[in-house]
Amino acid sequence: MWPVEVLEAGEGPPAVLVHGHVVSARPTWAAQQSLADRYRLRLVNRRGYGQSRGTEAEDFAADAEDVVEVLGDGAHLVGHSYGGVVALLAAARRPERVRSLTVIEPPVFSLLPERPEVWEFIADYEALTADGMSPEDFLPRFLVMLGTPQESVPGSLPRLLPQVLRRAVITQMRGRRPWDAQIALDTLARGPFPRLVVSGGHSALFEGVCEALAHGIRAEHSVLPGYGHAVQRLGRPFNDALTKLWTRADAVVTQPEAVTHAAAPQLGSG
Repeated sequence: MWPVEVLEAGEGPPAVLVHGHVVSARPTWAAQQSLADRYRLRLVNRRGYGQSRGTEAEDFAADAEDVVEVLGDGAHLVGHSYGGVVALLAAARRPERVRSLTVIEPPVFSLLPERPEVWEFIADYEALTADGMSPEDFLPRFLVMLGTPQESVPGSLPRLLPQVLRRAVITQMRGRRPWDAQIALDTLARGPFPRLVVSGGHSALFEGVCEALAHGIRAEHSVLPGYGHAVQRLGRPFNDALTKLWTRADAVVTQPEAVTHAAAPQLGSG
């Protein structure tokens, strides 16, 4: 039915959740499972993850096409990190299929071309993906780049990565860089759905990106500290923000005559 593996649970309004780098759908969204009490969750495993088709290199454009299909006739859309870039692209391509849009720290560094830390991050990342770097050497360094305390990384990873994790890391290392994606800010800002940008308050770089993105697409910006880049792992605080947004969006969907009046103040909330 779907072009990629989609793990479904629950009943109610549909919500499509898209994971980021390295970690597949189920562990990424483990703290959101309780939302299945009220919503039909569709957890997307991007190409190269889970039981989805294999790929030599991840590609945000191909992933966005897959997500558009999973949205069906309409769904809430949530994306974390690289999956946030995918969600932004999918929403811009088919805004009529999106009930609401939430992105968590998408690395759309192209929004801050004047910031030296952007170019430092990109240079450091390219150095990690240089020829000869093994997945085992790449992953702990990448996690530190995302804000994981360096002292906590060595003990959390095996010396030899499991095959599934190793495949995901290689797919990332060979893939298209998320900061190369062209985000249609104006299209998203005009979208008929509420928008939320979430950051973890752990990185000046990601805070700057999220502030710029929220301004560019006229979205709310919520800072939820405690889990760094993986804000969704907070569980309840993040879920509360999601359900608040989803409830507001569903009220508009079920009352079409209210769209004009309800959409305007939401668009100006960024």
